[in-house]
Amino acid sequence: MKIKISIKEIRRYLDIETPEFSKYVAPMVNLANQYAQGTRPKVVGQMSDLIQQFSGKTLSEWEKWYLEQKPDAIRNATEKILQMLENLKDAINKIDKTMVEQWVKDLVIVKTFIGLRFQEAILKKGAEIKEVNYRLSEPDEESKGIDGYVGEIPVSIKPHTYEVKASLPEHIDTKIIHYRKIDDGIEVDYGEIL
Repeated sequence: MKIKISIKEIRRYLDIETPEFSKYVAPMVNLANQYAQGTRPKVVGQMSDLIQQFSGKTLSEWEKWYLEQKPDAIRNATEKILQMLENLKDAINKIDKTMVEQWVKDLVIVKTFIGLRFQEAILKKGAEIKEVNYRLSEPDEESKGIDGYVGEIPVSIKPHTYEVKASLPEHIDTKIIHYRKIDDGIEVDYGEIL
């Protein structure tokens, strides 16, 4: 039997107070920290290593021990996050209806279109690398597992998690171009066609 114990419950079991923040404060500070990287190991230390070195038992012992090891860490992290919050405040003050509408339009229209049509971009880039033409497949080619051509090479474009399926007709020599979605685009493996 699996039971989930929430952070709130863990705090209660260990008699650790849960700080009260106004609505949106914790997520905003968390976002600022992500951008500022205020609690990265280079600022506050490698926590997994430090906790292993700590021989005490209580929260107050841990706090005392940690601050002896890293006396400037809390202040340094706080300063980094506060600076980023100032940057975010400045950015928020520049946001208006036009900007939000532009963002929504980009998400709903442009990024949706890109998500549905990035196969063409993959073919185009592959063709550019090989210095050949490309084309998307015709419906009868699609039914054979071909997404397009890079030069004369028929290719199938699949996510990196895709495993070659036996259902692809064996008489067609289809190379596979694998891709992986990453934060700012896609990472494409052209290994089979280069």
